[in-house]
Amino acid sequence: MEDHATEVALFRYSLVRCLVDESLSGAERGRLARELAGTAHLGPGGTEVYVSRATIDRWMRMLRSGGFAALKPEARHANPRTPEELLDLACRLRRERPERTAAHICELLRTVGGWAPHERTLQRHFVRVGLARSESRPKLAFGRFEADRPNELWTGDALHGPVIGGRKTYLFAFIDDYSRALVGYRWGHAEDTLRLEAALRSGIERRGIPEAIYLDNGSAMVSVQLLRACAVLGMKLHHSKPGRPEGRGKIERVFKTVREQFLVELDPGKVCGLDEMNSLFSAFVESVYHRRRHTETGEPPIERFLAGGAPSSPPSAEQLHEAFLWAERRMVTKTGTVNLFGNSYEVDPALIGRRVELVFDPFHLEAVEVRFEGRPMGAAVPHVTRRHSHPRVAKDPEPPPVPTGIDYLALIEARHSEEMAKRIVYTDLPDGAGPSEEDMDGIVITRPASWDLVTDRPIETREGQP
Repeated sequence: MEDHATEVALFRYSLVRCLVDESLSGAERGRLARELAGTAHLGPGGTEVYVSRATIDRWMRMLRSGGFAALKPEARHANPRTPEELLDLACRLRRERPERTAAHICELLRTVGGWAPHERTLQRHFVRVGLARSESRPKLAFGRFEADRPNELWTGDALHGPVIGGRKTYLFAFIDDYSRALVGYRWGHAEDTLRLEAALRSGIERRGIPEAIYLDNGSAMVSVQLLRACAVLGMKLHHSKPGRPEGRGKIERVFKTVREQFLVELDPGKVCGLDEMNSLFSAFVESVYHRRRHTETGEPPIERFLAGGAPSSPPSAEQLHEAFLWAERRMVTKTGTVNLFGNSYEVDPALIGRRVELVFDPFHLEAVEVRFEGRPMGAAVPHVTRRHSHPRVAKDPEPPPVPTGIDYLALIEARHSEEMAKRIVYTDLPDGAGPSEEDMDGIVITRPASWDLVTDRPIETREGQP
């Protein structure tokens, strides 16, 4: 309030200071005051205001009598409508249970005394006395955490990117907590589990299997298919608590670097598709980000990753393939079939009435393996196939075809113009021309000397008429 009063006083002083000059005559002072009253001024709130002549004269008298302090507006002294003892009771209720809302405290006051102020009144009062709910919560101190070795912990998240090829892009990325190296990353057109697994799989192929991965609670990151992949590879899967994003600060800082150094230089209109997008980003990561000294660790990320001890070896191709297969559990019907996403498959009749596990590649539902209690039970034979991929599979669009350069309508127009140029206009022929003409197609047209071009019939002439 004091700052606002000072700002108002400065505005008033800047407006009338020229009027208190003793060298001005009465006529000059009056003319100057009228000019100020007829001009818009930028007020304390940043808006244009007009000040009347009477107000200018009053401010001038205040400046002469009391100086700059007299130009400050007086503080308002309104008599509070809410009794002091009621506000004190509300404060004691909030201190007793800090999780109580202002609306609930109003209800308690209304139940006890029969009347309560508006909840906004209590909220403003709690802010003034330091009892706001945000201030009433216990303050938590977050210590700095860093993994002790490479591949001890990977943190993953998604970044919303530009529009490429008419569709929005997303970056799924994983960083190694110890070295800050980007171990796995991939750009895609969908924010789903498939693109997350693609980024995780690329990181495992190049950098080995991490001991644990840390993700948030997005729909793509709480999938049972991702949990199955972690179980097959022996990785622990941790999720941050809802509303507590403090543990993902490292990867958010990496995303800030991506925005400021990669996306700012990218021209989405010149990128042909995701393949080029991933190629450009891979070059940026391996040539710039991994080789630049990190301000927190003091070492380039890739050098710190390699020097921190031999990371775990990557899994075999068979183990990696098995880890990223999807699985669903289904009951075998009395006809010896199972249903999977609209498709019907025939299985071993010995499994009738049993709940089996169907393992498959989400992109190819034609090949499904049946397992019962962890034992392979052969392949499911497709009986009725309505879908060839998982419903959640959103395939990346193919790059646009190379234009042929053929303009069909332009070719038609050129041919039409050529035909019109070669057409014979009979009305332009001189009188007495022969009755026969040959058109451009080589067809001889024979007509009498007098011929009606409208009706395409000979003109009948009577004796005595031309």
